[in-house]
Amino acid sequence: MVSNLLTAFEAITRNKLRSGLTSLGIVFGVASVISMLAIGRGAQQEILDQMKLLGTNNIIITPIIEQEEGEVDETSDKTKSEKKKFSPGLNLQDAKSILAAIPGIEAVSPEIVLETVAIRQGLKRSTKLVGIDSTFFNPAEFPLEQGSYFSSTHLDRSLPVAIIGHGIKVKFFSREDPIGKQIKCGKLWLTVIGVMKERNVTKQNIQHLGLRDYNFDIYAPVNTVLLRYKNRSLVTRRDIQNAARDGNNNDGEDEQQKKAVNYHQLDRLVVRVAETDQIRPLAEIISRMLQRRHNGVIDFSVTVPEELLKQEQRTKEIFNIVLGAIASISLIVGGIGIMNIMLASVMERTKEIGIRRAVGATRSDITMQFLSEATTISVTGGIVGIILGFTISFVIEYTAGIQTIVSLLSIIISFAISITIGIAFGYFPAKKAADQDVILSLRYE
Repeated sequence: MVSNLLTAFEAITRNKLRSGLTSLGIVFGVASVISMLAIGRGAQQEILDQMKLLGTNNIIITPIIEQEEGEVDETSDKTKSEKKKFSPGLNLQDAKSILAAIPGIEAVSPEIVLETVAIRQGLKRSTKLVGIDSTFFNPAEFPLEQGSYFSSTHLDRSLPVAIIGHGIKVKFFSREDPIGKQIKCGKLWLTVIGVMKERNVTKQNIQHLGLRDYNFDIYAPVNTVLLRYKNRSLVTRRDIQNAARDGNNNDGEDEQQKKAVNYHQLDRLVVRVAETDQIRPLAEIISRMLQRRHNGVIDFSVTVPEELLKQEQRTKEIFNIVLGAIASISLIVGGIGIMNIMLASVMERTKEIGIRRAVGATRSDITMQFLSEATTISVTGGIVGIILGFTISFVIEYTAGIQTIVSLLSIIISFAISITIGIAFGYFPAKKAADQDVILSLRYE
């Protein structure tokens, strides 16, 4: 076995260029397999990270500024009056009603998001003031770096307190302990009682999932935001009609912009469901309930993040299968290249085969010699391909911003495939070399 490997290595080094060109198919095939598996693994991890950010058992309800009627008969005389139905918008009472009336709901977390500016000691930064209640902070998802969460006293008395993101701490409290200190958020001074741990939210997740950069949020009790900042639900029906009427007198404005008045008290409701398999039916029940509470006006959107992410995952899985098939084809092409070159090598070395057989080499020795050459070329190409696959994966992640993960399993699979191809496609030329007639081989010129 050792002598066959040494003979194979000698034959390969004697024809370096040909051997190198022969192994190129394996090199690019293995590199393709590794890089494609790395992209697929990265996409899978990205989906898992997104599910963790959005929550696998959450239902998200967001307001729609433009009111839409439910199913209304356009031919009826009542259409005009029905289209003027007034909705109270998404509000705190909706959250309480969902939690009280629908079984299987663990918690309902209301959110109010206001664009504002944070100021302290001459430093200024645009930020988002987020009004929340005690159900928002899940210690597993939103751990604190220091301080404490909101207490019932903070929430019930609408106290001017805040929990700040890690980025706000770095910006305004880089050299001091923020706990107990004040920061001006908009028109109000808030006392810091807690700091969130830094959360890794990529720009892609912010854009694709509609998430915020939690590190630069300032959190306050929802009642504090409603009482001390702005309660949009105080916009009356008359305000909406006046805004629409006044807008009609301004010829230069967009028609949709004239009528777009945000009357919703809340910017988001996150409903946490106890059983994941009940998400879809509960989402439909919540939708019907809110439509009744809003006088038949569909001014909200109910989204199940898990379904969207699973659909995206299925799409990416199909894409990865296609890419894997392409990479496999390139490996097969590389194997065919090895077989062709080895067949040509058998023809060139016919006399050498005859001499070896004449001095005592068996058919098995000849078979092992050529099979060792094919396998060595393939294994060498596999090793180079693994290195190239690592490089391609790194370049893709660095330049395209696509997450790639090269696993030990992908390396083992690629290396095993390269060995298998060397044996499978090298066997036929090796068998043909072993079957050569000794006399004819010695006479071959």
